[in-house]
Amino acid sequence: MAMSCKDGNKHGIDNGKYVRYTPEQVEALERLYHECPKPSSIRRQQLIRECPILSNIEPKQIKVWFQNRRCREKQRKESSRLQAVNRKLTAMNKLLMEENDRLQKQVSQLVYENGYFRQHTQSTTLGAKDTNCEPVVTSGQHNLTSQHPPPRDASPAGLLSIAEETLTEFLSKATGTAVEWVQMPGMKPGPDSIGIVAISHGCPGVAARACGLVGLEPTRVAEILKDQPSWFRDCRAVDVLNVLPTANGGTIELLYMQLYAPTTLAPARDFWLLRYTSVLEDGSLVICERSLKNTQNGPTMPPVQHFVRAEMLPSGYLIRPCEGGGSIIHIVDHMDLEPWSVPEVLRPLYESSTVLAQKMTMAALRQLRQIAHEVSQSNVTGWGRRPAALRALGQRLTRGFNEALNGFNDEGWSVMGNDGMDDVTILINSSPDKLMGLNISFANGFSSISNAVLCARASMLLQNVPPAILLRFLREHRSEWADNNIDAYSAAAVKVGPWSLPGSRVGSFANQVILPLAHTIEHEELLEVIKLEGVGHTPEDAMIPREMFLLQLCSGMDENAIGTCAELIFAPIDASFADDAPLLPSGFRIIPLDSGKETSSPNRTLDLASALEIGPAGNRAPNDAVNSGCTRSVMTIAFEFAFESHMQEHVASMARQYVRSIISSVQRVALALSPSHLSSHGGLRSPLGTPEAQTLARWICNSYRCYLGVELLKSGNEGGGELVLKTLWHHSDAIMCCSLKALPVFTFANQAGLDMLETTLVALQDITLEKIFDDHGKKTLCSEFPQIMQQGFACLQGGICLSSMGRPVSYERAVAWKVLNEEENAHCICFMFVNWSFV
Repeated sequence: MAMSCKDGNKHGIDNGKYVRYTPEQVEALERLYHECPKPSSIRRQQLIRECPILSNIEPKQIKVWFQNRRCREKQRKESSRLQAVNRKLTAMNKLLMEENDRLQKQVSQLVYENGYFRQHTQSTTLGAKDTNCEPVVTSGQHNLTSQHPPPRDASPAGLLSIAEETLTEFLSKATGTAVEWVQMPGMKPGPDSIGIVAISHGCPGVAARACGLVGLEPTRVAEILKDQPSWFRDCRAVDVLNVLPTANGGTIELLYMQLYAPTTLAPARDFWLLRYTSVLEDGSLVICERSLKNTQNGPTMPPVQHFVRAEMLPSGYLIRPCEGGGSIIHIVDHMDLEPWSVPEVLRPLYESSTVLAQKMTMAALRQLRQIAHEVSQSNVTGWGRRPAALRALGQRLTRGFNEALNGFNDEGWSVMGNDGMDDVTILINSSPDKLMGLNISFANGFSSISNAVLCARASMLLQNVPPAILLRFLREHRSEWADNNIDAYSAAAVKVGPWSLPGSRVGSFANQVILPLAHTIEHEELLEVIKLEGVGHTPEDAMIPREMFLLQLCSGMDENAIGTCAELIFAPIDASFADDAPLLPSGFRIIPLDSGKETSSPNRTLDLASALEIGPAGNRAPNDAVNSGCTRSVMTIAFEFAFESHMQEHVASMARQYVRSIISSVQRVALALSPSHLSSHGGLRSPLGTPEAQTLARWICNSYRCYLGVELLKSGNEGGGELVLKTLWHHSDAIMCCSLKALPVFTFANQAGLDMLETTLVALQDITLEKIFDDHGKKTLCSEFPQIMQQGFACLQGGICLSSMGRPVSYERAVAWKVLNEEENAHCICFMFVNWSFV
């Protein structure tokens, strides 16, 4: 070894464990590392040829250098991550110690009060005679609100007095015992949690509080939180009407804020506020707000039409700089949302502190954490867009949906007369501001053909349906509720050129592909592009696109979250959509009205076949029907369409019919997903017990006997349609029906058929017949199909087919026959796969 090293040193090469590189060599290697951290042997040899200063180093030593460099980089990243986790744990520990101290103070106060009242009740003599006796100790909440506030005026001194009082009351809620806080159900503090979240117990109005750590400086945090429309999706606008500086370096702002109504069944809210920004002695930044009322003799704001004036009790943000960077933030939201102004069924929505925490308090923390994550991980995500741009797109979708849902007059919306039924409301908007964005798509020398926008909206009450499960179904099974003609109409709205009103079948968008764009770090919200694929039916349909894109926002899919609003909002877009592309959002919003936690299994799937199962053989969670209780939610639907003014009546009629068909579809799906609507027939559930399903089962059995001369079911055809359907459903072989179309799709399958295809009854309609056969099977089917139509049946040899998940399935043999209806006309083709199994 010594000789080897010695010989190597003659040529300037050290074959030992260590090689000393010159600064020039290190610089050349670093350049290549930033271009390619893991170069191949060919690339390393090319580097030696291109850099003469590396010619005296062996390729093996260069390989070792890159290995060491990658190891150092990995160690650096891991050390940085551990330091960040340690800082977060230190800050979280500080918050927990402060929370523990606050709780100890609250316990001491309650013990003292309890002792006083116990002593007071025992002193019966004093209690009977001394009626002027006042308690020595009162709760902090009673001390906050003075029964006779001192007179004030609209002068700077009067506003400063209100501001200082607001600051004191806010701090007593954020870090003191003014409000009895209880931990929000389902929220446990920890290093990976969003923070410490609590809700009020027994105080006026609804209140929520959150404490957390964010990786942003206090001034940046304050800037984000003041811009409420950017993170509070229910906030329509915040107008700063006046700004007054204070002697201590703070500012007093007079604000007018408007909130959207979450559903068509309730009016919107507005607030007349004072906001006070100041810096405390310890360097903490405070932003606190409260409503201005006539009792304070301050400036007033007259009532605004279509809005209910709500009250914000002292609320705000306490932002403290954290050692090592970042900020520790305390958020308090306390409101009186005037529940009297909404129907009684909706009042839980306005009386729940949990709903306030989900929609506002936690939303602020999520926005801060998301922006901090984007700053630290600044990169380009889906479709070449940066996270901030995608966040802005999601915000525009929600804002556009809220505008359509509320239909404010100052936005240009007006109500159109109904057709005698008040289940669907039609609004028309012809204002230039609304149409200005739509004309962007029709640039390039073409004039816009749409000069108005129509919105069809409706609300419905759902019983005992988990919003998260229903939302996931609507997202994943669009073909179950959407209409192909309407999709084609919407697709044409973002293309240049004319289109026709849907009346004849102009195209089909049967296939749905979900392309993820972005999601929040807590996965509370998903931004996606939905690609709908299809074909036209006539040459005249060439102007209608066969490919449609939807920008889609999905939130509230966590089944374990309490009080979470579930939303699915989408808008048709062009394939090369810009960040400022015109959007006409439509979609669904499902709001739970009960504060009780849904106890359905978190692993429950969207398997409608299980909902149709008979008896205990179903794969539903066994306790679903028992534990779910009675939960209610309100679903609001809004769909927007661009159109020409002379087609207003036609488009309005189409929109009404479309929304009513969606309502019908949602009701049917909700009934199947609900764990409580069991019938008395051993668990038989609709729609398996519907006359249509029973009739189809009878047709299948009668046609099989007619063409093959034997009975399909051992029990024969006796016992009524319900027994036939039940027997067919539990048949050991896979039985499935497909439509008689140019592109046959499956319309029905029994339990064995669903298991073989690895799908559900609803998703079955997204599977075409040709998709389940391999090339050999397709050839066999093509050769046998004429025989099926002429002779009525065909027997197919065994082979291999594919499930919807792409898994190969072998079968011993298959039988296909034509199913005839009552008029002896062909209704569908039925297949039976005998002795099938997964390969």
